[in-house]
Amino acid sequence: MSEFFHMGGHAAFVWPAYAVSALGLGGLAFFIWRRDSRVRARLRALEERRAENPRGEA
Repeated sequence: MSEFFHMGGHAAFVWPAYAVSALGLGGLAFFIWRRDSRVRARLRALEERRAENPRGEA
């Protein structure tokens, strides 16, 4: 098992690469989730405004 974690002497390069990849994917998922929340809030506001004024009158 320790040979697996040692990665044949390349562990110093392999594990940081995994960490950078995991952080990148995690950050991407976070920003997608945050954007989704903002878009849903904006859509909700637009739908409420349209319900109050269905014909688009000022």
